[in-house]
Amino acid sequence: MRNETRAAPRVLSVSNQKGGVGKTTTAINLGTALAAVGERVLIVDMDPQGNASTGLGVPKTVRRTTIYDVVVDGASIAETAVETSVPGLSIIPSDADLSGIEIELSQADRRSFRLRDALEQVREDRSHPGFTYVLIDCPPSLNLLTVNAMTAADAVLVPLQCEFFALEGLSQLMRTVELVRGSLNPRLEIQGVVLTMYDRRNSLSAQVAADVRAHFGDKVYDSVIPRNVRVSEAPSFGKPALIYDLKCAGSQAYLKLAKEVVVRERKRRAAAAAQSAA
Repeated sequence: MRNETRAAPRVLSVSNQKGGVGKTTTAINLGTALAAVGERVLIVDMDPQGNASTGLGVPKTVRRTTIYDVVVDGASIAETAVETSVPGLSIIPSDADLSGIEIELSQADRRSFRLRDALEQVREDRSHPGFTYVLIDCPPSLNLLTVNAMTAADAVLVPLQCEFFALEGLSQLMRTVELVRGSLNPRLEIQGVVLTMYDRRNSLSAQVAADVRAHFGDKVYDSVIPRNVRVSEAPSFGKPALIYDLKCAGSQAYLKLAKEVVVRERKRRAAAAAQSAA
């Protein structure tokens, strides 16, 4: 039967310790775009600000169970996931309770593995056609929440703003990835770098993009997310940009990115299958 051969979901941590680089915007709109091309997507909102939850139309008043309940109290993914207005897209919401997790889990067992343990239930449950992608929206800091996300993830997807200090901040993120890989999650890899907030009128954007491509090569996606007013407006209406204005440049860029992600993942799976068959 089809559900007996269903692959485990691909878990991607959307991470960058710099704020304002488009992490939440990327998580929301990439998740929506993946759902639009037929994937089943779960977004995990790991930011105490809860912006991904708000941006997908899940108001604070209806967040009865959140990712806090998962990592602190051991609630299941099934208990906490909320369906959004986008078919095929669910979210585990967040709220301000998550901001005290460093203290609450200071003496807890497996404090860095809480999210991973919860997601293992999703990986192992093949009894129903579940999620094909899990996107973890991380906070703008390298704290226990981000470590939990990277420990749970197969790979890190890095949104990178096209500005002067972009590469400087990225080097710190790479060191964190190496530390997590070495001590907590040996399978962790860089899935890709997404250039965001690209301004064609600004020569600096082009220079940063060129520097990032020279440094990371084919890890950088061809799709570039432009600065776009409609993308910025969409969260205030509780909608992804693709629902708010499908035809705007930002929405079209995220659709292209989703297709690139799917193609890249198909190639990865094919390479892994060929290697295990050899």
